[in-house]
Amino acid sequence: MKRFSDKYITTKEIEWEELGGGVSRKFLGYDNQIMMVKVKFEKGALGAPHQHFHTQATYCVSGKFEFEIAGEKKIVEAGDGVYIEPNLLHSAVCLEEGMLIDTFSPVREDFLSGDGVSYFGEKK
Repeated sequence: MKRFSDKYITTKEIEWEELGGGVSRKFLGYDNQIMMVKVKFEKGALGAPHQHFHTQATYCVSGKFEFEIAGEKKIVEAGDGVYIEPNLLHSAVCLEEGMLIDTFSPVREDFLSGDGVSYFGEKK
């Protein structure tokens, strides 16, 4: 398994990876310490409640999402950010089609290994 991304990532040259449930992604850069991922959501797509040991920071590029973190709900729109501490239960519902940039530390090994991400639903 490759341990780091290319120095430059040209997203128009990368195919979207379908995760199921109206969600797809592209990796924007990673090494052992950090990972950045572009995630596209169709309206109504759900990131079901889940938790992980990674710190997560998310930037909302477009659309509107309802996040719930440790029982607290908040609407997030383009230009807003979200910080999720390790091991906190969190979820998101896409209210208006949109795009998020997720950053994780350390790297999400489960993403790189190709293991299914169960909290987005079934792949089409």
